Amino acid sequence: MFRLDKKTAVITGGGSGIGKAISEVFASQGAQVYILDLDEKGGTATANEIVSANGKAVFLKCNVAAQKEVKAIVAEIAQKQGAIDILVNNAGIAHIGRADTTSEEDFDRIVSVNIKGVYNCLHSVIPYMKGKGGVILNMASVAALVGIPDRFVYSTAKGAVAAMTLSVAKDYLKENIRCNSISPARVHTPFVDGYLSKTYPGQEAEMYEKLSKTQPIGRMAKPVEIAHLALYLCSDEASFITGCDYPIDGGFVKLNT
Repeated sequence: MFRLDKKTAVITGGGSGIGKAISEVFASQGAQVYILDLDEKGGTATANEIVSANGKAVFLKCNVAAQKEVKAIVAEIAQKQGAIDILVNNAGIAHIGRADTTSEEDFDRIVSVNIKGVYNCLHSVIPYMKGKGGVILNMASVAALVGIPDRFVYSTAKGAVAAMTLSVAKDYLKENIRCNSISPARVHTPFVDGYLSKTYPGQEAEMYEKLSKTQPIGRMAKPVEIAHLALYLCSDEASFITGCDYPIDGGFVKLNT
């Protein structure tokens, strides 16, 4: 079950964190993985690790916010593989701030990657899925579902991703293209460690524990746990699922009081 043999998967932001875990899990299940990331070092390392484990992976440096760049890379992949079966829109950047403390520059930067980047990939990949069908998975967030302090533009962007998921799922039903989203709560990634060391120097362990406890389950998610849900939603076993969002949050949305 959950095999992805003979399937081509494009995963944005696949060089680290959740994207890396998804790339590794998909490759382990037989997919030909294409990692699109601006982080050349991380993307190359992830692809090399997959190949070393007898998987199939290629890293392509890509700025998802630049449509011409995305379209050219997607066309290159489609020409080589003959089709694109899976698109995982995982690339995204975080921001901390409220409406009155978020600068125009930061607002535009988050929107360009977290909203326009998703649109650019959808716009570029969907034409290659028409006829044959395919699966699209977008990375939303619990920030799109509940109010979280100091996450104004990030919540705005993830709310847009959730809305795009529904729109794409509706528009391409007859094209046999499924589209769903995942909404994680806090996940222990290198970003979290970097944030803690920068914001709370000397208090990293204490703050990590505090953030972990905001999930009723008492800890942060591991990236591979998110990847396993992504695998299911992109597999043939999930062929009856489209237009859905899946919180994977340790009870954050429903069990917090």
